[in-house]
Amino acid sequence: MEQDLLKHPAPLTDRIGHVGGIESLTLDGHRLYFGFDYQSDLVLSPLIDDPHAMAAFASAYMRQTTGTHDATYWEALVTAAAVDTGLACDDAERAISSQDLRGRLPESESHLLYLLGAATGWEDWFEQAPDVRRAYRRLGFDDEDSEFLDHCLDAVREHGAQARPDEWEVLHFHLTTAADRAPGNWSMLFAPLAEGIVNHQ
Repeated sequence: MEQDLLKHPAPLTDRIGHVGGIESLTLDGHRLYFGFDYQSDLVLSPLIDDPHAMAAFASAYMRQTTGTHDATYWEALVTAAAVDTGLACDDAERAISSQDLRGRLPESESHLLYLLGAATGWEDWFEQAPDVRRAYRRLGFDDEDSEFLDHCLDAVREHGAQARPDEWEVLHFHLTTAADRAPGNWSMLFAPLAEGIVNHQ
């Protein structure tokens, strides 16, 4: 399924027709492209490894502020996305190793966690996890708090999971659920991240 989406991408549910641009990252040395809505902080496409397929996808399912455009127009933006980014501070943040993800906790305030939030809809997950929602509330977070994962990561890294059970419950839930609920083929990025959480136990 993941390889099929890399070559023959289908649109993500409820993410058609957004105004956006093209971003990219490398996973284990392979460059992957994706559409991104900068205004809404929202991923707009699966991860796509072929530049021409990315341009064709954008032409069919995305817009710019000037309207829709053909694949030739988008190919220039895809080419630029390999060297430029509007999301990460530097290119090193876009180079991701699945082995590294499996071997340690992610860094707080990282590009990877930002993409996790932009690709997934974790605000909907709480409805199916009342224990996690209670832990979230005990920590003083509200629905508008976008930095709760950073707080939980820092607490667990400094004090350990046993000493900070609420932080660990929230962290474990979100990162493991992301692997199951990620749209399209984004689980290929988030599944190793979930393995890293399990291995940390």
